[in-house]
Amino acid sequence: MKTVAFITLGCKVNQYETNAMTQQFIEKGYTVVDHTKKADIYIVNTCTVTNMSDRKSRQMLRRVKELNKEAIVVACGCYAQVAKEELEKIKEINLALGNNEKKDIVEHIETYIKSKNPEKQTILEIQTEDVMKQKEFVEFGDITFTEKTRAVIKIQDGCDRFCSYCIIPYARGRVRSRKPEHILSEIRKIVKEGIKEAVITGIHIASYGKDFKQEYRLINLLEEINEIEGIERIRLGSIEPLLITTEFVNRLEKLEKVCHQFHLSLQSGCDETLKRMNRRYTTEQFKDITKLLRNTFKDAILTTDIIVGFPGESEEEFEKTYAFLEEIKFYKMHVFKYSPRKGTKAAIMPNQIDGNKKEERSRRLIELSDKNEKAYNEQYIGKEVEILFEEEKNGIWQGHTKNYILAHYKTNKKIENQIKKLECVGVEEEHIIVN
Repeated sequence: MKTVAFITLGCKVNQYETNAMTQQFIEKGYTVVDHTKKADIYIVNTCTVTNMSDRKSRQMLRRVKELNKEAIVVACGCYAQVAKEELEKIKEINLALGNNEKKDIVEHIETYIKSKNPEKQTILEIQTEDVMKQKEFVEFGDITFTEKTRAVIKIQDGCDRFCSYCIIPYARGRVRSRKPEHILSEIRKIVKEGIKEAVITGIHIASYGKDFKQEYRLINLLEEINEIEGIERIRLGSIEPLLITTEFVNRLEKLEKVCHQFHLSLQSGCDETLKRMNRRYTTEQFKDITKLLRNTFKDAILTTDIIVGFPGESEEEFEKTYAFLEEIKFYKMHVFKYSPRKGTKAAIMPNQIDGNKKEERSRRLIELSDKNEKAYNEQYIGKEVEILFEEEKNGIWQGHTKNYILAHYKTNKKIENQIKKLECVGVEEEHIIVN
């Protein structure tokens, strides 16, 4: 019986797809082992969202060969899709597969093994279809990636936005939406397994349904999920700010299971920078969106992504961003130092920013983020919160509130996957203490 091991880099979509590939191998009689163990086949599901992601993908592809020199090493996913020339330089790789090839990964690997002379299996073979030609969502079936006590549900693939810094549309292709009946079937399945929370994810979930002939968008899907008995929480992944309209929020407000945590990807708080990024909103529009959410959902938590050091970002532009972020007061900000992506418009823009400046700007925003998070958490002291508990570490149970605040609770009872209402009695680092 052959053994296979997986390493997954990047986003929840990649994690979901690794789980789907894992199921394929199990169904074909393979044994799945941890990637730190010796295996016959190592599969690295790669990421290419930043230069750091590329580097980590290359490191993992080289490292696994050290565990078993005779192993078949397979690169798949986004980095494998867009970096064919770089892959050819990594002698440890045997086979590279793009994103479309994941659905038939066992067949691809077995065909490769049968067709190659064992003495020559160090020769790299690359099989990547042009994702831009893919018109339909690639269906894996009811395959759920479970993250502790919540399930990640992939509802769409691809992106049509083409922000000037982003390589992902070239790695994932155009928007393709999953059929609602398949999504609902998968969620009914996780309910039977006792899972209470579904995380709705994709490459650009705000575009869900735009490729359907009928009028059916993300809000229609959420309304149907909300009707499924047994699901208690519906959490949205990262969303495009312009999705948030008065009509959308008015309908969302009626869905009692939807979590009031909204990750709105801002990227910059300066209109000039946003324009160069090809983001399709202004800071004034974004501010109005945050007001709409906070006025509608009193417990709303807003988080975001910010890129510092984008080409041409002067000190004045950065200070505009800083002032805007001080005003908006995000609960948490994920701060990224801009890194050029070959094949994107931003990579050849003039006035690339010095690394030291990026580091300093990143530090300032992370400090602001930490300050905001602590101040927000302190508002809950003395108040009752509802927590879905996920895991126990060193005698402390950890879980999240509906709006995604991390909570710690000391108890000897086993409370995994239970929802409890408890009082917040303190704040410590990045979490609240409940009792």
